[in-house]
Amino acid sequence: VQLQASGGGLVQTGGSLRLSCAASGRTISTYIMGWFRQAPGKEREFVVAMSRTGFTTKYTDSVKGRFTISRDNAKNTLYLQMNSLKPEDTAVYYCAADRNQALTTSLHDYDYWGQGTLVTVSS
Repeated sequence: VQLQASGGGLVQTGGSLRLSCAASGRTISTYIMGWFRQAPGKEREFVVAMSRTGFTTKYTDSVKGRFTISRDNAKNTLYLQMNSLKPEDTAVYYCAADRNQALTTSLHDYDYWGQGTLVTVSS
């Protein structure tokens, strides 16, 4: 599967953005799908993941209640709705796909990665 992330940009504190991850090659419902982010000078970290069925999600604590993962199977696209953005959310955001069965937060378990989209939150 090939993944193409988009939707990043510059937003003020408290604002919102919606990231998209368009997939091609295979349907995303055959993968565990996740979003990760990498802030300047830091390691890439887990943000959220969704199971193959879409019924189970897992969020990192810092984004719970602010970010929402979703997908549109007809468009074969994964989304990340980000609300109440904070300067510490500034990072390059990556979507990723995992061929395994179990929902995982480890980036090492993900097999396919999009190119990343930059989100900058100004204070």
